[in-house]
Amino acid sequence: MRLSTDTELSARCDRLRSLHRPGAPVLLPNAWDAATARAVVAAGFPVVATTSAGVAAALGHEDHERAPADEMFAAAARIARAVDVPVTVDAEGGYGLPPAELVDMLRSAGAAGCNLEDTDNATGSVRDANEHAEWLRAVREAADADGYPLVINARVDVFFAPVLAGAGADVLAELVPEAVRRADAYSEAGADCVYPIGLWDTDALRRLLSQVSVPVNVVRLPQAPSPAELAALGVARISWGPFLHWNAMARFGEELASLSAPPAGSTR
Repeated sequence: MRLSTDTELSARCDRLRSLHRPGAPVLLPNAWDAATARAVVAAGFPVVATTSAGVAAALGHEDHERAPADEMFAAAARIARAVDVPVTVDAEGGYGLPPAELVDMLRSAGAAGCNLEDTDNATGSVRDANEHAEWLRAVREAADADGYPLVINARVDVFFAPVLAGAGADVLAELVPEAVRRADAYSEAGADCVYPIGLWDTDALRRLLSQVSVPVNVVRLPQAPSPAELAALGVARISWGPFLHWNAMARFGEELASLSAPPAGSTR
């Protein structure tokens, strides 16, 4: 029945929110289908997070909102039904949906939380901070009006493009004030957590953590500090983004290559 479903979903939201503890971060190896979600839970992790890149690829699409929203939310729903722990959904930039419709789709999917990024995927640019904060506020208000304690993780993307372009620690340091400004605006609008994706430099991350009042999520980039080091800095949430999916696909490719390789000693 709806009441029992709503009660269970609210409990999952509360459980997810309670796990955001600075210094004792919740670890989120990102899944992309029901099978990988079950594997995450079987390994002992208390939450399943999705990766939009992995989900989109499994559905035959590219990332960055190139996949239809209804397909992405249907996949999220299958993942949420497959496990008995909270699921937080990478909802990208909201797929252009009005806040109330986005909230309804997240709720229908059984999402305890979501990532919402401030990149405009139509242009590839970062959205105006004030406008994005107002949009996040509308999402929060729509969820509250429905009695849905959705955990909102607001992605702060000012580091994203520079890191992809190979920016060093000096560039990241210069971007910290803007990231803090956005984090403050998004948390004031109702975000529970902020996610400065791509911020890997220890000194810059320490500066941001000292100035932000809500829990902070860090993606586990290869060059980033270890999970233990991130915990010592005060990070509350560590995710792996698309990296596990990429690694799994690379391993799959290696296995396929080995199947077609000639046997040892063959003259073929």
